[in-house]
Amino acid sequence: QVQLAESGGGSVQSGGSLKLSCVVSGLPFGDYCLGWFRQLPGVVERELGAIAGIDSDGTTTYADSVKGRFTVSQDNAKNTVYLQMTTLNPEDTAMYYCAARSGTCYLASSWYNIWGQGTQVTVSS
Repeated sequence: QVQLAESGGGSVQSGGSLKLSCVVSGLPFGDYCLGWFRQLPGVVERELGAIAGIDSDGTTTYADSVKGRFTVSQDNAKNTVYLQMTTLNPEDTAMYYCAARSGTCYLASSWYNIWGQGTQVTVSS
């Protein structure tokens, strides 16, 4: 059974850091991309906001809005992908999701067909 399970969300003050985790199991493909996306509060859009992605070779890609602040990584032994977030600000408040797709990383949520349930991040000023 394919499953993505996020954790690590919570409340933090502006300027703080959080590290999100996504445990991955049962992916039906060997070449993959694991992406991080977020949905801002009160915003309903067709595409979730892209954050970053990492493929099975370890190549990473980032949205311009988080470059230098967020870092995506993976631990293959633990089947886990991480999102280290630093210098958080209230505009980073959102529900954060990890997602999987076969092949290349694209920073567009519509390319991904396997999703976790999300973890909430709240940044207070």
